[in-house]
Amino acid sequence: MIRNLCVGLFLVAASTAHAADFSTAKALPSDLPWHGKSEKLMVPASDPWVTPSEKSNITTSPTYPETRAYLERLAAASPLVRLEAFGKTPQGRELIVAIISKDGATLDPAKPVLLLQAGIHSGEIDGKDAGLMLLRDIAFKGKDKLIDKVNVLFVPIFNIDGHERSSAFNRPNQRGPELQGWRTTAQNLNLNRDYAKIDAPEMRAMMGLLQKYKPDFYMDLHVTDGMDYQYDITYGFQGRDGSWTISPHIAAWMQRVYVPDADKALSAMGHVPGPLITERDPRKPNEGITNDGFSPRYSNSYGDFVHMPSVLVENHSLKNYKRRVLGTYVLLEQTIKTLARDGVGLRAAIAADRAARPATIAAGWKLTDKPKGTMAFLSIAHETWRSPASGVDEVRWLGKPGGTISMPLFEAAPTIQLKRPRAYWVPATKPEVIERLRAHGLVMETITTARNVTAEMLRLPDAKPATTPFEGRFGATAGTPKPEQRTVTFPAGSVRVSTDQPLGELAVALLEPESEDSFFAWGFFHEILQRTEYAEGYVMAPMAERMMAEDPKLKAAFEAKLAAEPDFAKDAGARLSWFYARTPYYDDAYMLYPVGIER
Repeated sequence: MIRNLCVGLFLVAASTAHAADFSTAKALPSDLPWHGKSEKLMVPASDPWVTPSEKSNITTSPTYPETRAYLERLAAASPLVRLEAFGKTPQGRELIVAIISKDGATLDPAKPVLLLQAGIHSGEIDGKDAGLMLLRDIAFKGKDKLIDKVNVLFVPIFNIDGHERSSAFNRPNQRGPELQGWRTTAQNLNLNRDYAKIDAPEMRAMMGLLQKYKPDFYMDLHVTDGMDYQYDITYGFQGRDGSWTISPHIAAWMQRVYVPDADKALSAMGHVPGPLITERDPRKPNEGITNDGFSPRYSNSYGDFVHMPSVLVENHSLKNYKRRVLGTYVLLEQTIKTLARDGVGLRAAIAADRAARPATIAAGWKLTDKPKGTMAFLSIAHETWRSPASGVDEVRWLGKPGGTISMPLFEAAPTIQLKRPRAYWVPATKPEVIERLRAHGLVMETITTARNVTAEMLRLPDAKPATTPFEGRFGATAGTPKPEQRTVTFPAGSVRVSTDQPLGELAVALLEPESEDSFFAWGFFHEILQRTEYAEGYVMAPMAERMMAEDPKLKAAFEAKLAAEPDFAKDAGARLSWFYARTPYYDDAYMLYPVGIER
């Protein structure tokens, strides 16, 4: 017994020492000293409405039960706050939204609606603790005038199951809070890759919330990884600084009204605002930053496609947790003020983009080789060293300002431009696609009897399934489609999706197989990539010989292929399949995308 006890104590000590070796305190670069006026937003620990995070001087973050308990207490004490469950996670936890309004149960449609979403990546949880403080101050600290002209929805934790998978070892690139949630859900899905395909029950619930309340402004609150710099609160939207957008009127309003308001408020409270920053090469930080074009799998780009003003907030992971939370509070409060001041202008911009019908829609992007310009960049000093572990030069951040440098700015240019058709026909045989289109809020006509439709159908001879999974799916690439005019019988239950609607651009992105985020690209149409009938050699060989004897052009094409492709020439099955594909026995639906297109 004594020996076993000693061994146990040794293993505990060894385990503790081993774990200590992985502390990011030794690996993270030094943090810049900081004090700002926003620190006055905190209440003392003795305050009856102190938030759980404030009790620890904003170094910790509460669990889901603690967060919910605080919100329930707030809602019970204030008529300005009510809670609503809007779905469940795979592990059975209720998704909740706090509704902050002076309107009661029915929100005044004249007021803009702001949706604040925290914890889509639940280790990046600054928005939750900032939101709890702001709700408290609206309810009890004299800031109720903020919601005179604006209604606010607050989702404190979107990825709740990931949030409860909490650990000090979840995000090695991030400074605080002490415990952090996990990036993906209990189904190992990244919710910020799911806006187009909507596989996750959490995302289905969010789509229901968006359809119910139709927010005029959507804020997705994150914490970034990557290079060090002086900015603490960065944020972006499609169309910022002239980048690609499908909602140009919204982008213009954001650039003209929102950015100056937000930057001024953050700076006045001691923060350093900046645009979204993604380094082009993590090991060569001065080579440039990128302004990517995104597919609608992401929150801010999805918002752009559906003409819902959407801001992606990325607090800087290397700044301390208190600074990040307080900066988020300032940004959220100023957003409410800006919507109150110019909600009419914002809604006019939304209406203009929803009424537009662009003739072409971008559906794929690639970073340009040359920068489009430069940016005055507030850098952090760094040096490099040759790492014996990686075998290459790594970056060491030195924890002091590196001055303002001229940083090359690279942008993503569209690689695929799709022409807007009149409509799409989705057959009743694809109920999972039709159901997702409805979940997105697309308007469609459902036919109750079979209908013959003359439409363009796309043959995809170069289509290939993916060989590795991504976000729970084996996707596919469409290659170059070959259009065919056909008259197709669509059975009862099929739907016609017109693009002459505000979500017409989203329909194009989801239903054109070339699109990066189409249902085809996500693997919803793999059945067309397989053949189910074949011809035996004893049948096909003599048939092929007769075909060559009767058609000299066919024979010449076959012989040319034999000469050009040695592997094909050696493959008896491939040779006979070549002839089989040119007979009436061949499966006409093979590689034929079953969605009809009205041009």
